[in-house]
Amino acid sequence: MARLNLIADVHASLPALEAVLDELPRARTLHLGDVVGYNPHPGEVIELLRERRIPSVMGNHDMAVVTGDTSWFNPVAARAIEWTREQLGEEELSYLASLPLEMRTEEVYAVHGSPRRKLEEYVYPDYPEEVLEGFAGLAMRPVIALGHLHIPFVRRTGDTLVLNPGSVGQPRDGCAKASFATIDLETLEVEVVRVEYDIDRVARDILRAGLPAILAQRLYAGY
Repeated sequence: MARLNLIADVHASLPALEAVLDELPRARTLHLGDVVGYNPHPGEVIELLRERRIPSVMGNHDMAVVTGDTSWFNPVAARAIEWTREQLGEEELSYLASLPLEMRTEEVYAVHGSPRRKLEEYVYPDYPEEVLEGFAGLAMRPVIALGHLHIPFVRRTGDTLVLNPGSVGQPRDGCAKASFATIDLETLEVEVVRVEYDIDRVARDILRAGLPAILAQRLYAGY
């Protein structure tokens, strides 16, 4: 059976990534952007993704860490980006800079935001059908895989499957568990899976790093 795993928005949470990788079915895996940002383990997460040979597209936080431009971020996110830039070496920054804005396989179009605004657009579960149809025309693939929103959803528009696997490192749907999706590429059936991870460890490390306390607190509520 042809299967694909999708993860997104790890956001520098090593315990969440490790927990998710332990639960992934044996299959190819793609990451949909935002390797770093918010959480306190950017170098370790980059190392693990590279070690496991998991390809990733560029996320808006990844881009901001590379460029140093935080002008379109709120103060909490901007502080985390600035902190992350201070932690990473040249090789790690080069890795982030090398991430593509989009990725196409035979079956899947992968992007962080949307096919029309690759880094910035939040695609919500109730997006108008005509907008999703427009995305399908741009992607030209049976599956459109999106990140950025941190909320898992699955929509079908015509013959196209549009989905978001949710966030590994900072879920925002009211569930604190890390999230990923796995797809049967023959039937286009999707399973969204939630995984417990050591939030206490991430929260402690956020505070020890001097990052804003809200970044630790929000993990427990899943927002």
